[in-house]
Amino acid sequence: MSNENKTIHEFDFNLICEFFSNMKRQGPGSPEVTLKALGFVDNLTEQSRIADLGCGTGGQTMTLAQHTRGKITGLDLFPDFINIFNRNARRLGLQDRIKGIVGSMDNLPFQHGELDLIWSEGAIYNIGFERGLNEWRKYLKTGGYIAVTESSWFTDERPVEINNFWMNAYPEIDTIPHQIAKIHEAGYLPVATFVLPENCWTEHYFAPKVAVQEMFLDKYAGNKTVEEFVRLQYHEEELYRKYKKFYGYVFFIAKKIE
Repeated sequence: MSNENKTIHEFDFNLICEFFSNMKRQGPGSPEVTLKALGFVDNLTEQSRIADLGCGTGGQTMTLAQHTRGKITGLDLFPDFINIFNRNARRLGLQDRIKGIVGSMDNLPFQHGELDLIWSEGAIYNIGFERGLNEWRKYLKTGGYIAVTESSWFTDERPVEINNFWMNAYPEIDTIPHQIAKIHEAGYLPVATFVLPENCWTEHYFAPKVAVQEMFLDKYAGNKTVEEFVRLQYHEEELYRKYKKFYGYVFFIAKKIE
């Protein structure tokens, strides 16, 4: 299998974790975009309970915490991410309201109807968009919100190279109207949908990655697996720059209805 066809999930868990531990965010996004999405969510108070699923090191969670008053639980599978998350919370003086825990998206430690808001940036794909929408709904109060970013096609047709890349990496990728229909079918009222601007990829994701890639190659000089992993990162960036008019991340905000 050539490195172009290999997906990130085929690399060692610890390798992926170590690489992305060095980054403020583990996927495309920005504080501005987090706040824009939060602007569509009503009725949050000091009593509100918020969960950030697949929180990573908590780049977006810290932004959420600084602009909401409720309690936030960040959940991620990688213990190293959660250690960094809790360290960041302490550094910002937010440790009384925000806590990171190690856990899995398909076995959430919440009560039914406990949450006012479920947040997930660049992570719902781990469980699958449709499955996540359906399974997470029971943890929300009626009238509670879900806000997720998901990779999406912008067109019905696209070049073979980029189509094959995504079919291999994440076959569930879909067009925006189809995704909105899935939100509706899962028992939510779609509230807002917007495409993440290009700088969420270039400035907030690819640019900080460069130094981490160089550091990694330096630390693991001669390690073929690391070289292949870094090559995959470069390949992902090349594809985005070449085909960005065909796909990107989209923020979906929806409200649980009866």
